[in-house]
Amino acid sequence: MELIATAESIGQARKLLEAGINTLYIGEDEFGLRLPTSFSREEQKELVQLAHEKGNKITVAVNALMHNDRIATVIPYLQFLKEIQVDAITVGDPGVIHLLKQHAIDIPYIYDAQTMVTSANQVNFWAKRGATGAVLARELTRDELELISGQTVVPIEVLVYGATCIHQSKRPLVRNYFNYVGESNVENDRSLFLSEPKKEETHYSIYEDRNGTHIFATNDVNLAAHLETLSQAGLTQWKLDGLFTKGDVFVEMAALFNEARVAIMEGNWSAEYTDHLNERVQQLHPAERALDEGFFVKNPEDIQ
Repeated sequence: MELIATAESIGQARKLLEAGINTLYIGEDEFGLRLPTSFSREEQKELVQLAHEKGNKITVAVNALMHNDRIATVIPYLQFLKEIQVDAITVGDPGVIHLLKQHAIDIPYIYDAQTMVTSANQVNFWAKRGATGAVLARELTRDELELISGQTVVPIEVLVYGATCIHQSKRPLVRNYFNYVGESNVENDRSLFLSEPKKEETHYSIYEDRNGTHIFATNDVNLAAHLETLSQAGLTQWKLDGLFTKGDVFVEMAALFNEARVAIMEGNWSAEYTDHLNERVQQLHPAERALDEGFFVKNPEDIQ
């Protein structure tokens, strides 16, 4: 069972590794999507050295929506990542995969096309073209996940904790809105929410950055109670996303999921432990954000 976690600083990254995280997920906004922070090249190099000294791994996000301007500048970045010996990158754009091969840049890549990765056939298609893994869409149910797991030829990653992006646009929608209402621009402010008319309980997180506008589901994902089920189904790459859970609180959350992993490995999983685990996740989770199990417990036929 592999725990993968985002990092927002070098200090937090060090604590995450001490808390039991196997792989740190980092990057910079120019080429990666929805990161807690955008690390400089020097910081990325330092993080790779830090992880490798402790026997851990680094995966770098290169999963942005690449227009011509970005494709033109990604090759030097890929060469830099090869030079500092990152363990893998996430990629969703076939153009980037083509450039990796065309320029003989030998970096393992994990296929990450966001909501598009919804079948074993798609995962295996990219595995035959060199992908060493895949990131599954967040909108998959337990039945679908188990079916895919039994048919894929490479490991697949599942989000077990964190925010779920439900919409991205390259347009500066936040800036446009504040210009329309005559207020100052709050670009990159990650404390904003959208609410549906007549549905005050909805609170979709929204922010704008270099890659456009990102909107997230009202509730963040928490699959803590289902970790044993995931393990039994062969779904053993677990992602923790700290985009909205900051600092030492996210480190505590990572330590909690590591504790759960140990409980499964040692045969100590129980209904009582599951209740304890869920209670601790709820206590640590930011009070202004809600949690649920996402699509995991839904019936595929009921999803609209």
